[in-house]
Amino acid sequence: MTIDEERKDHWQKVWTTKQADEVSWFQPEPTLSMELIERQALRKDAGIIDIGGGASALVDRLIERGWHHVAVLDISQAALDQAAERLGPAGDDVTWIEADILEWRPVPGLFELWHDRAVFHFLTRPEDQKAYRRILMTALVPGGTVILATFAPDGPEKCSGLPVARHDIESLARVLGPDFELIETRREDHVTPAGKTQSFTWGVFRRV
Repeated sequence: MTIDEERKDHWQKVWTTKQADEVSWFQPEPTLSMELIERQALRKDAGIIDIGGGASALVDRLIERGWHHVAVLDISQAALDQAAERLGPAGDDVTWIEADILEWRPVPGLFELWHDRAVFHFLTRPEDQKAYRRILMTALVPGGTVILATFAPDGPEKCSGLPVARHDIESLARVLGPDFELIETRREDHVTPAGKTQSFTWGVFRRV
């Protein structure tokens, strides 16, 4: 089994054995994500993609607040199915993308906003981080916004049994490179369903 196949198998097993509120990254409400997205003052027809969105409620809130070109990408079809079932007919216009982010080939310039809470930190190899950036550069329009959240330097060293790469805002900026300018940064102490606290670094970047 290749590394890509192992990654897909791992996440499919997670989402076929657990509900959304049973995983450590679960949020009853994506409050910070929505705050940062709304601060960008995007048109309601702007293309927004949630990377690794899976069963997150972010897509629900985006639809409720009027955005109608929303896509959710996840490596696990089971995760996407949970979200689609929860939304029912309200999710009919959502673009559900089952793909490994490193293998996805997006339509160039389709999105004005790229949101990723807790996918990027699973990319521990520099070559995978570079591949992620290349895909991001293809998908995002010039002037588009990236909202990226990872475990902070004092955050967990593993998640879901997998090693992670912890980041501060400087290391995120280095990976994205000079094509992106930092707009805003936040720190979040996320409380898991089990009551543990996980430290996150958030960065908002604009493609120049």
